[in-house]
Amino acid sequence: MLITINLNGKKIVDDVSADMLLIDFVRAHGCKSVKRGCETANCGLCTVFMDEKPILSCSMLAARASGHSVTTLEGLQDEAAEFGAFIADQGAEQCGFCNPGFIMNALALFREKEYPTEEEIKEYLAGNLCRCTGYEGQLRGILAFLAWKKQKEEGKA
Repeated sequence: MLITINLNGKKIVDDVSADMLLIDFVRAHGCKSVKRGCETANCGLCTVFMDEKPILSCSMLAARASGHSVTTLEGLQDEAAEFGAFIADQGAEQCGFCNPGFIMNALALFREKEYPTEEEIKEYLAGNLCRCTGYEGQLRGILAFLAWKKQKEEGKA
């Protein structure tokens, strides 16, 4: 089955099997940040953006993404780098396996709500699992990033 996906700004045309998952498609095309953690759509490690909305790539067929734009963390390096440093500063990446999914979902949250409350952050990230820290470090990193961002904006005024 021939599909066309705009992956991180690059048009990819590929012949795939009808049962190929989107996670396997993006990984086959070099996007190794997308992880397979649970295979039951419960961990958030496979989060990608499809047409700018976060989705779980382990629960979508690649064929269903044909004709759409798919963005992985590799396609968001500039946007993710600044925020990712705050996650690292909080020791939230003991093993680092879950961080790409956390970062993708946090970026989606920031796009949806510029300054979410702590409760909104917890609710939004409830589908992300971190076996090392239980995502407390990620939460501290997000709060530190938001405080820094607000301070930076106030300094411009």
